[in-house]
Amino acid sequence: MSLSQLLPSSVGVDSQIVNQVESLGRDLSEIGARFDSLAGAVRLHETSGGVQTRLEIFHGYVGVFIVAFLITIIMTPLMRRVAVSNGIIDAPTDPRKIHRMPIAYLGGLAVYLGLMGGILYSILATRSDWLISFHTSPKGFPVGDVTSAVPISIILGISLITLIGLLDDVVGVSPRLKIVGQLMAAAALAYQDVGVKVAAGLMLPLAETFHIPLTMMNGAETIGMVLTLPNTDFSIAVDFVYWTGTAIIAIFVLSACNASNLIDGLDGLLTGVTTICTAGLLFIALTLAMMDDGMRDGQRIILSMALLGACLGFLPHNFNPATIFLGDCGSMLMGFTTIVIVLMLGDTGKTHLVMAGLIIYGIPIVDTSLAIVRRKLAGQSISDADANHLHHMLKRALGVKGAVFSLYGIGIMFAVLGVATSLGRARVTYALTLIFASYIGVTAIKIARREHIDSQALNRARRDPSGSKASGSDDEAA
Repeated sequence: MSLSQLLPSSVGVDSQIVNQVESLGRDLSEIGARFDSLAGAVRLHETSGGVQTRLEIFHGYVGVFIVAFLITIIMTPLMRRVAVSNGIIDAPTDPRKIHRMPIAYLGGLAVYLGLMGGILYSILATRSDWLISFHTSPKGFPVGDVTSAVPISIILGISLITLIGLLDDVVGVSPRLKIVGQLMAAAALAYQDVGVKVAAGLMLPLAETFHIPLTMMNGAETIGMVLTLPNTDFSIAVDFVYWTGTAIIAIFVLSACNASNLIDGLDGLLTGVTTICTAGLLFIALTLAMMDDGMRDGQRIILSMALLGACLGFLPHNFNPATIFLGDCGSMLMGFTTIVIVLMLGDTGKTHLVMAGLIIYGIPIVDTSLAIVRRKLAGQSISDADANHLHHMLKRALGVKGAVFSLYGIGIMFAVLGVATSLGRARVTYALTLIFASYIGVTAIKIARREHIDSQALNRARRDPSGSKASGSDDEAA
């Protein structure tokens, strides 16, 4: 009922004033509705904790980091004693090695124990609230129970990688057997869909662009078909997204295990670089948990915390002068765990976050790519060893510690670019990353191929001295 209807007809009231009063009444009603909405939001904040910051979530899970750190820093000298007692040492027989005294292996086993200790702590925490303050999930994803713990497939994969690397350190195994072990670890991930959805974030948008029909399989849209055998009722559902994702997992695992192994050439290098990578990945994982991205939010944080603690616990023993080495056991373990975290970033189809993770993991990727290009240019096999990796070239110019700290700095730059990519402005950071990686690549190849380039120029000058002189006359005239 309006104000004019409430007033007696004998009372003369200006219609403009009546309209203003009625408008004010409507405004007050809207303010009241907004107040009720805000009050409800405040009550929700009080009951569920509201939107937590990255630091608050970090504090809740910091127990995982502490456990992994303490186990690793304590177990490393014990593993060194075991290695020395059983002759599991790295003798300096290769001229590319920087140490002159035998150094114990089995450092990777200490890292494995720390990593698994942190994961086990998180599983026990699902039964005791005081061990971990799990972050809240307003969307209702499982957090703080057994279903939100690190999947058994990841634990199995980590154990397989550690076992095959340990066998290689102790008795030696063939490269083929190591590849088989790595593929088995990748298969374990695919079995529980860890990283499989990375392909969905790339393939489904392409399917929509090219009007490829989508089908529903296992409660999700995908690209697939059902094949039925002639004259039978037997049919097979083929999910192209799943199998593409499985292939991506295999490629990523094989590449990361071997890439991390290749840069493990200086005291503390791989451990420090992995620490920097994990810190960048942890930042993205905390951001996703703050946004309530999905059921793997807690898993990503726990795995990152455990790896970060294990790396920092091992680094004092491994930094120059090192008293123990990672061995293939540790280098492959660090590469595998890092790439698993990268794959998990794309669990909800956010492929751009996987790209951000790969940028963070930039040093092993760039170094491996350069090794392939360098050996192809030299007409060598890809598997041939050489002394022209990034850390070798920097060591010759800056010494061991100078080379390690230089690569730490490059690793920090890649981590910053990766984190920036995850926060937005991806095209700009992609361009900056391309420029940064290209400068590193060109400089490294130029240094590695300097002798070959100089010999080419010298041979050309000897064959055609007049042409060489003529080509230099313009510079002299200038």
